[in-house]
Amino acid sequence: MNTLNRWEPFRNAATLHEQLNRAFGEGFNRQEESNLTTWAPAVDILETEHELIVKADLPDVDPKELDIRVENNILTIRGERKFEKQVNEKNYLRVERAYGSFARSFSLANTVNSEAIKADYENGVLTLVIPKREEAKPKQIKVNVGTPAVAAAAGAR
Repeated sequence: MNTLNRWEPFRNAATLHEQLNRAFGEGFNRQEESNLTTWAPAVDILETEHELIVKADLPDVDPKELDIRVENNILTIRGERKFEKQVNEKNYLRVERAYGSFARSFSLANTVNSEAIKADYENGVLTLVIPKREEAKPKQIKVNVGTPAVAAAAGAR
């Protein structure tokens, strides 16, 4: 009786990678990981009725090194995460976090008040609160039921 096997071409890719690492030694893999690469911090953006909130993960970034600007309705966050110089690079067994300069830019709608942006940095998270302009905020309209003005206007038609 023949059985069908599902063909998965990349199933053994991870084990091949591990075998190559063993064959060439851990030094080959370590050199690749120790390169300082460019990075972009992860960002969450949420919208409430009255504001936009931008949260960026910036652990080990000095808040004094952050440059936050709004030009032509483009919000730009720039900064740098520096590699620790007091620790010898040879002492690291693995370097997975990226270091160096970064810049993230986001288009803002005309409905926000870019003059009133507030920025806070706490526990490695930059939080920007961007209020909406008054004219952009939702307005509730009260509905009058059975008022004489409405009934008279309806009867005049």
